[in-house]
Amino acid sequence: MSTSAERRVSGLEVRSIDYVPLDERHGKLWHLGPLWFMSNAQIATLAVGLVGITQGGNLVWSLLAIVSGTVIGTFFMAFHSAQGPQLGLPQMIQSRPQFGYVGALLVWLFAYVQYAGFNVFNSSLAADALHTTVHGSLGLWIVVVTVVALVVALVGYDVIHKAERVLTYAFLVIFGIFTVGVLLTLHYPPGSFDLGAFEWTPFLAQFGVVAGYQISWAIYVSDYSRYLPPDVTVRKTFYWTYFGSALGGIWLMVLGALLAAWAGQDFDTIPSINSAGDKVFTGFGAIVLLFSALGLVSVTALNMYGGSLTLISAIDSFRRVRPTLAVRLATLVFTAALSLVGALAATSNFLENFENFLLLVLYLFIPWTAVNLMDYYVVRRGHYAVAEIFNPHGIYGRWGRHGIIAYLVGFAVMIPFFAVGTLYVGPAAEALGGADISLFVGLPVSALLYWWLTRSIDVAAEARLAEAEAAALEQAAREHREP
Repeated sequence: MSTSAERRVSGLEVRSIDYVPLDERHGKLWHLGPLWFMSNAQIATLAVGLVGITQGGNLVWSLLAIVSGTVIGTFFMAFHSAQGPQLGLPQMIQSRPQFGYVGALLVWLFAYVQYAGFNVFNSSLAADALHTTVHGSLGLWIVVVTVVALVVALVGYDVIHKAERVLTYAFLVIFGIFTVGVLLTLHYPPGSFDLGAFEWTPFLAQFGVVAGYQISWAIYVSDYSRYLPPDVTVRKTFYWTYFGSALGGIWLMVLGALLAAWAGQDFDTIPSINSAGDKVFTGFGAIVLLFSALGLVSVTALNMYGGSLTLISAIDSFRRVRPTLAVRLATLVFTAALSLVGALAATSNFLENFENFLLLVLYLFIPWTAVNLMDYYVVRRGHYAVAEIFNPHGIYGRWGRHGIIAYLVGFAVMIPFFAVGTLYVGPAAEALGGADISLFVGLPVSALLYWWLTRSIDVAAEARLAEAEAAALEQAAREHREP
């Protein structure tokens, strides 16, 4: 590792939305596996697996919806991960070539709301777990969780990776025992495994929130691969991200479905985990909850980190920002404060609000992921003039009409297929008995429309410009290091 890379690793991370020069690239590809495994293997994910049961579906079809939703949703987020090492950029800044220097604010606003929303749920759930085990007020624990997550996010990329690896090893032991206990000690109502009791509405509701949850990682997945050297292959980056995230997600969502089927109407996330754990041995439920709180702190830090990068990107669209440690600190504190206020003001009815939030995330980011992946893998095939992404008058323009049109049209055609609990059921979803198939409509429409609109782009010219600017890009990145 170079001296500059060692200096960066030894202290606080100084980079944010700027390009990571080659002499600062470090880390091992396999680190992506435990990072994304543990990011998904926490009890907010467990709550995603409850939806099919709570909407009247039986256990076996809920489990099948969880697996299929994870398999499909994780596919998209893992392909985003492969962009990080190749471009050396965080995820959301990569939206500028599709949506424009200013136009990317459209998706950045939605992304920032997602970060804040997830952190409200995560910190509230962690506080509830600590209140149940250690006692103390919920408000106090929300503050503690937020402050600890803020410190982790401030130290940055490397400590987040290391923390997730350590937590993964502990998870395999604690949740391994817990899962065996759930399988051996809990009993399920008659018909739980009846394949003949299929219903479209709860199946697609479960499928939709699972796919939405996995796709929601796409907006910051390359944030955690951008320091890897560019010679790692797209295929291997995809595999480590995909299997880590999918295995962690399926494990916890399946546990959620099992606990919901066992507890029935009496299900409540924290008390149910505590009760199921105590069936293994007295006090084990508290151990599971304490460890779960640590997992939620780590994922809250991930959201703060991504939220900070998105906020800096948004500010930079109006006024050029020199990405310094002070800027990182200011945006992290603002992001933490926003989620803290939300968590302290949050009401009960966690499950219903969480389900609706996940569906909203799915609806907002399906067109974005379609446009971004179509652009990277089909239209431009990974060739970008990175320096131009930071040029307000560069080749990508201020408003990327192709991306904006494809996004808005894709979102519009999804609206009739939305089914958001009691909030809104579109006419197409109503005709389908409440089944939500908006994912299968918006994704191909946005992707194919973007491809059709961008047929005239001179990708070869952009590649030549990127090659011509490469040396200057590396030099500028080195000059922008803080002492």
